Amino acid sequence: MQSVSFLDLAQLTFNGITVGSIIALAAIGLTLTYSILRISNFAHGDFMTLGAYLTWVFNTFGVNIWISMVLGAVGTIGGMLIAEQLLWKPMRDRRATSTTLIIISIGLALFIRNGILFIWGSSNQSYDLFREEAIDVGGIMMPFYHQVVIVLALIAVLVLHFLLQNTKIGKAMRAVADNIDLARVSGINVERVVLWTWIITGTLTALGGAMYGLITTIRPNMGWFLILPMFASITLGGIGNVYGAIAGALVIGVAQELSVLLLSSQYKLGVALVIMIVMLLVRPQGLFKRSS
Repeated sequence: MQSVSFLDLAQLTFNGITVGSIIALAAIGLTLTYSILRISNFAHGDFMTLGAYLTWVFNTFGVNIWISMVLGAVGTIGGMLIAEQLLWKPMRDRRATSTTLIIISIGLALFIRNGILFIWGSSNQSYDLFREEAIDVGGIMMPFYHQVVIVLALIAVLVLHFLLQNTKIGKAMRAVADNIDLARVSGINVERVVLWTWIITGTLTALGGAMYGLITTIRPNMGWFLILPMFASITLGGIGNVYGAIAGALVIGVAQELSVLLLSSQYKLGVALVIMIVMLLVRPQGLFKRSS
């Protein structure tokens, strides 16, 4: 086997942190929708793809990439709110089982993905970006947009932390996640919490998709291939734990990148699957307790 240098490990770790930062934002949204709305949303990855494509559309028309990302997030939130009104709210009113919700989410995922294929085709797309030179830090190449991804993810996590810990809506979301019936009788407006959950989820998911487009090409099925690492992240970190989802995503991202030292890059998704299975067998509750 070819010898591996420290620089190789450091480079792959940096790449893994970049990918993990993207997975983290989407995984936060996935764990929020599960803990608050009790939905295992398999359409989450395709909403991520939608956010990337909407960003690309605005960018194609000459809009600045950063403004395009904001507009893409608004469009993704709109799509999630439409799904809430047409699908999730009626299902909650009927007290649909978790199996029913999973089947609906898979159908929604197929609908979004095929809608993207129908409108924009199957070709890979790229943003109109300024080409920036990578920075060499001790032999580790750090491309500009990889740095942007990590910084944006950190800012988003800090904003989310402030929102959840220091605002009324954040405290209400945590209360609903703990016990929705108790929260309702305590005077919390559950429907308002649901609305904010979709807004936050849509923002983070679209941002994650757009950030993924900064470092690679945009493909109609890219979100579907990221859904397994997302579920692996929240399983590893502890389902319902926002901070656990972040830690889990970083571990998954780094593990996937380091796996290329032993396996072909085609097996990256398999690494996430193995980690998730092992965690479910050894510690089903995840590394961290559910946040409250």
